[in-house]
Amino acid sequence: MTDTTHSGATSGDEPRRAQITKRGGGDPASRGKTTIADGVVEKIAGLAARDVDGVHAMGSGLSRTFGAVRDRVPGGGTKSSVTRGVKAEVGEVQTALDLEIVVVYGFSITDVAGDVRENVIAAVERMTGLEVVEVNIAVSDVKLPEDEEEEPEQRLQ
Repeated sequence: MTDTTHSGATSGDEPRRAQITKRGGGDPASRGKTTIADGVVEKIAGLAARDVDGVHAMGSGLSRTFGAVRDRVPGGGTKSSVTRGVKAEVGEVQTALDLEIVVVYGFSITDVAGDVRENVIAAVERMTGLEVVEVNIAVSDVKLPEDEEEEPEQRLQ
């Protein structure tokens, strides 16, 4: 008679199990560090602020004038018009923003500033994951209806 008990040794017909080695630790998204440059946050905030009704422009009159000249010169500057009037301080998990805006005449400055603040905070936090601790807004000018971009009168004829 033949003994049919299995002795624990594997025969060639049984599948081999591969040994799985887990590498690294934890979720892949948590491996490494992500840093966000000040300029990235400034661009996001600048675009979000310009989306608000009642915002005519960003920056002071002087910075807008220099910016317009700089934009016309090839290679005239590194600061784009998107970030004009925006300054960001970015930390590891938080950011603070300073914005300078020009409001269209007839709009409530407090309402426009509140809407800008809400829009900027929502956009920056959604896109970067940073906590926006403050958004300071300085209204540097009001765009009047008669301030249309027209040629100044010449004094000499």
